[in-house]
Parts: sequence; C-alpha cells; structure tokens
Amino acid sequence: MAKEITIETEIITLGQFLKLAEVIQSGGMAKWFLSEYEVYINGEQDQRRGRKLTVGDKVEIPEVGVFVVAGE
Repeated sequence: MAKEITIETEIITLGQFLKLAEVIQSGGMAKWFLSEYEVYINGEQDQRRGRKLTVGDKVEIPEVGVFVVAGE
C-alpha cells in the first residue's frame, strides 16, 4: 500500500520529497541515493533530484516503498 506524503506547496522537488518521506536523512544525500537506487515516478524511471512532483504523483522505490504526493 502506498504511503501518502502531504506537501504544503503546489510542487516539490524529488530531493526534497525523499527527505520529507524520511527516505534520506538530509538533502545532501539525495544525489548519492538517486545514483544507488532506481526511482520510478508515475511508472517512469527518473534520477533527477530536481524533478518536480505535484499532488497525485506516485513515487516507487523498489525495496524501499511506494509513496503518493498528497495535498493539504
């Protein structure tokens, strides 16, 4: 089951999202994490930490979990 992560803005970057979802401890870890793990956004692989996510986007990380971007 997907875990909903609520954001307070219209968009959030993938790097910020990973920190908010507690997948990584700090924003500085995003580049390393994305180079080591496959990340799928709405079914398409994407490794850009600056990738913009909006409400309704689905982030899948094999062996870590599935997350859905939710609005307030």
